[in-house]
Amino acid sequence: MSFNGSSLRRRVLLARSCTSPTAPSHFDKFLDFMARAEISSPTSDNRFYRLELMLEPRATRKSTEVHNSAKVFSALETELASVDAKLEINDAQNGKKTPVGVKPVTNYLKIPDKKYLSESGDKQRQPATSLSVRNTEYRVKRSVETAFSENVDRGKSGESQTREMLMETVQGVPNYRAEYRRTGEEAKGSNPRQSEPHLDTSTFALSGDSAHNQAMVHWSGHNSSVILILTKLYDFNLGAVTESSLWRSTDYGSTYTKLNDKVGSRTVLSYLYVCPTNKQKIMMLSDPEVESAVLISSDEGASFEKHPINFNILSLLFHPAQENWILAYSHDSKLYSSMDFGRRWQLVHDAVMPGRFYWAVMGLDRESDVVHIETRIAKGRAQYVKCRAQRCTEANRQYLFPGHVDTNSLVVQDEYVFTQVTKSGRASYFVSYMRESFKQMQLPKYCLPKDMHIISTDEKQVFAAVQEWNQNNTYSLYISDSPGVYFTLSLENLRTSRGPTGNLLVDFYKVEGINGMYLANKLVDHHIKTFLTYNKGQSWALLPAPPTDVAGNNIHCILPFCSLHLHLEMSENPYTSGPVTSKKSVPGIIVATGNIGTELSSTNLGMFITSDAGNSWRQIFDEEHNIWFLDNGGALLAVLHAAAPIRHLWISLDEGKKWDRHSFSLAPLYVDGVLMEHESDNHIVTFFGHFSHRSEWQLIKIDYKGLFSRRCMDGDYQMWHLHNKGELCVMGEKQVYMKRRPGNRCMLAQDYSRIYSSEPCPCTSLDFECDYGWERQANGKCSPAFWFNPNGAAKSCSTSQSFFNSTGYRKVLSNNCKEGGRNVYSPRRQACHPRPPRGLRLSTSQGELRATVGSNVTFMVYLDDGDSLRTSIQLDFGDGIKITYSNLSRTDDGIKHIYRTTGIYRVTASAENSQGSDSSTLFLHITSPVERIYLSAPIVAIRGKEANLTVIVWPSHTRTLTFFWWFDNSSEPIITLDGSISHTFHREGKNKVTVQVASGSNVMQDSKDITVKEFFRSLLLSFSPALDEHNPDIPEWREDIGHVVQTALSQVSGVPQGQLLVSLYPGLPTTAELFILPNVQTVNEHKRRSEEALEAISDIFVTALNQGLIQFDLKADTRVTVYITQQTLAPLVDSNSIHSGSAMLMLLSVVFVGLAAFFIYKFKRKIPWIHVQTEDSHEKEPEVISTVGQNDTMSKVKLSEFPSQKELMEKDLEARNRGGIGRNVERIVTREFPNCTNV
Repeated sequence: MSFNGSSLRRRVLLARSCTSPTAPSHFDKFLDFMARAEISSPTSDNRFYRLELMLEPRATRKSTEVHNSAKVFSALETELASVDAKLEINDAQNGKKTPVGVKPVTNYLKIPDKKYLSESGDKQRQPATSLSVRNTEYRVKRSVETAFSENVDRGKSGESQTREMLMETVQGVPNYRAEYRRTGEEAKGSNPRQSEPHLDTSTFALSGDSAHNQAMVHWSGHNSSVILILTKLYDFNLGAVTESSLWRSTDYGSTYTKLNDKVGSRTVLSYLYVCPTNKQKIMMLSDPEVESAVLISSDEGASFEKHPINFNILSLLFHPAQENWILAYSHDSKLYSSMDFGRRWQLVHDAVMPGRFYWAVMGLDRESDVVHIETRIAKGRAQYVKCRAQRCTEANRQYLFPGHVDTNSLVVQDEYVFTQVTKSGRASYFVSYMRESFKQMQLPKYCLPKDMHIISTDEKQVFAAVQEWNQNNTYSLYISDSPGVYFTLSLENLRTSRGPTGNLLVDFYKVEGINGMYLANKLVDHHIKTFLTYNKGQSWALLPAPPTDVAGNNIHCILPFCSLHLHLEMSENPYTSGPVTSKKSVPGIIVATGNIGTELSSTNLGMFITSDAGNSWRQIFDEEHNIWFLDNGGALLAVLHAAAPIRHLWISLDEGKKWDRHSFSLAPLYVDGVLMEHESDNHIVTFFGHFSHRSEWQLIKIDYKGLFSRRCMDGDYQMWHLHNKGELCVMGEKQVYMKRRPGNRCMLAQDYSRIYSSEPCPCTSLDFECDYGWERQANGKCSPAFWFNPNGAAKSCSTSQSFFNSTGYRKVLSNNCKEGGRNVYSPRRQACHPRPPRGLRLSTSQGELRATVGSNVTFMVYLDDGDSLRTSIQLDFGDGIKITYSNLSRTDDGIKHIYRTTGIYRVTASAENSQGSDSSTLFLHITSPVERIYLSAPIVAIRGKEANLTVIVWPSHTRTLTFFWWFDNSSEPIITLDGSISHTFHREGKNKVTVQVASGSNVMQDSKDITVKEFFRSLLLSFSPALDEHNPDIPEWREDIGHVVQTALSQVSGVPQGQLLVSLYPGLPTTAELFILPNVQTVNEHKRRSEEALEAISDIFVTALNQGLIQFDLKADTRVTVYITQQTLAPLVDSNSIHSGSAMLMLLSVVFVGLAAFFIYKFKRKIPWIHVQTEDSHEKEPEVISTVGQNDTMSKVKLSEFPSQKELMEKDLEARNRGGIGRNVERIVTREFPNCTNV
């Protein structure tokens, strides 16, 4: 699940590039500049990430297919009111043009910000200056907000100050624009009249830093005149900063002072941060290649103190209320917290997913220092952890989601917590509202989402872009109820695209200042068209084209065949406005880049504006411009979007009807960005750029207060009625706004009220959307979907009560219409009638049918229809425990149960009332991890005769394992449900047997080499007790001892080791079997002679073993003697006299065991109880499902012949009916000793 963000505040690092000395053109002089931007949230999510932008200048927009053009997620808020201004300007190398890209470095996902959760990066079409988003490293987030003080010193005495007269007012801005400027002498000798509009400008060059190719600019904040600039020399070959300079201005940017001595002349600075809740607090990071330290200032950079740190900061998250509380994410995936603004740090948690940590949301989390974290526990699996920042030990952690979640899926945003769980290739989405228990998000039944992206959580409602099962390149817009559980369709086939890193980009834009107004680009008959809604997606309409173009020529564009289409994207560089702009403080005004025609295009673009919230549009420029709101939205600033240097800007005071041209620089400037404080009365704008690729950084301060003659009074405003094509009731009310009269050159007060009055309207169908399970028909009415039962179960219903039943409509959230006495759309009170339970469903909370022993399993019970309050629910867990509830409401949070033993359990839910009953069953596999396995098999077998193979599993399991057997080079395994199998080997020589034991996702393997001969001789061996004291009972030890005994036997007898094999059996006392193999050459010549030779060798070994001649040294002081186990006892002699008595007792015991083994080995096929079975007797027997029993002629099932689950169950029932394997039967695998006689 991804989360796309809006209302973002960003900080950017712009980079200008150096040109080749031989490049003559403007493109070579002004090459690409790269911007590193940070995104931060002005509210709860003050997280800072570094993004990279590459800007490629182009004189004209490429003509490209719309569906191929890069798009930026349009729900991002264009308002830069809270921009924490950091501008970083980069020199690209060698003058090579670079396509734009912002690359957030960690994952494709979802960087949640303020109101909109953004994971999708922005992807842009290619304008004159092309931008595209590449995810970069999440270096740190810089929280820097631009703010200017209201008390601006207007006295300009510094160098390079100019005051320019407006000499031309242009209506419609034709292609030819004349400009008049005063000469230098005229400017010095006279001042313009106070009534004439003018701009005051001053320029400052950062001398001595021309080699620095990056710069970060920060305006300290509201009511402050301080600006900080960090310039750096970034070595692209080394990938590190090698030099840096820190500049500070205290007069709004008129002059700057270098602060390198204050931070340390040898200190190399890499990043700058500002506390979002206290702009006087500044944090800077030193470059980690030189030293790891933070520099802290509490006085806007006037002084600093340095504190070393022992980790490398990748991103920061400031607390939304506490100015000293910070979370820091390191490069090694660890999360740290500081409660004193970075002076001391404490580890919170390790293995944290990047960007998946959140401070508490005030008013929702009990403690303000709570942290919500997603931690990685395995590939693709994570956990949702909640703890306190300074007390996040294991004992203090809370795991609020029952089970694991998908990685990169946790988002804590406003009242909601979202997460995602994928099972069997299908994702399920969960939401917690107001910190209550998680509930699965309910989309229409056959939506079957392949992907989901949360767009907005504003106004206690969730907007989601969902890709349905039959969609490929488009998504559908769904809107939820307040808890975020039940979703209904709003708009199909939203235009989307993928960014360079695969992140989703959705063409969807929220218009600021007008409640319920959105823009979206939709695919209609293979054409992309722009649609507008006034009622939060209840209905959508095309945009009307303007009647004339910018030159006044008539445009013949008739709906629905022709309309206006807009590029709904957000600029990757927050110091440019982007193609679409609106502002909360100026409701009804939207400025956007677009075209007129049958579909959205990347050619023939112009700038369009609406002053009446989209009811009518005007064209204001025939070229692309960046447009900002000035004077609290009372004025518009436009700058040509071009690769060439410029020296003019355009300003409008009448909502774009007239534009005045001004010069802001004596020489043309390559503009890298524009910085301003929006919600301020200081009327200052700062341009950043350079005159040439070799020049110093230029900062041009522009004071536009001279455009206004006075502050606005009551008579300077007029009323404007919001409407939708003449309908005054919008979102259930009539709203009247106050606007400045066009042409009045007065300054707007920062706190003037925009809304003059609002009056609720009677509710109509436009105020309601279709409820969950209902679909809007062609006539506009809502009807139940074919899969939905409108008379389903009502949990609040009983025989003596009534309940509110939906009429198919639900009121649009935030709609303020007033319902009358009889409303056909609101839910109706309906009497409850007794109904039998129908559609009872039982599942686990995560939909899994497997759990581990000792874990808490949560069962969920659902009833589609029935008298829920009078229906009792019984749940039989299958292990002898049952629980009964008086009604269904008692099971809302799930029913928890813990299983203590492994097995397959039949879990049954039953619902019953006076009208009838219903039941539902599931089969739950309870397993425990397999720690180790051992393949018990003879090391020698006779060709053509069956050999028994057994797998010993620790710990023991009850019919929950699957065994896969491979023999020799077989391409398919034999699959069994039991750990024993009989197999006949037909090829002499070494045969490899491999067995795999599968328990859930855990698979373990063991292998053995079995030597197959036509005949052989074997002897059972025992050892002196000293060997038992050093027997660790592991396969490696037994193998080594077998080699030692084999060598000792060969040395005493002279028989080649190739004819001898010794196999030790697991367990105590230590026993072994000696196999005497025929000589290959002798066998080929004469079989009888070979058999006689084996008999003679066997007699030699019997004599040697009986005389105690076979010995070996286990340690320097420990000698072990090997004996033969048979009826004729070997001499009871031990090399250590102290053990001779116990040796005799041991040998007597071994003899007895050997006789028993001989008897079992010879007659095992005829003894029905060869495998001993026990049955545990308990007070209440668990109900465990038996698997298919295995008889003497066990069938060997190949993979292609493996029976289905249904067939297995049928066989199981048949076995039960025949009195087969009973319940709770546990197999005891006994060690079998082959006989010691000749075979």
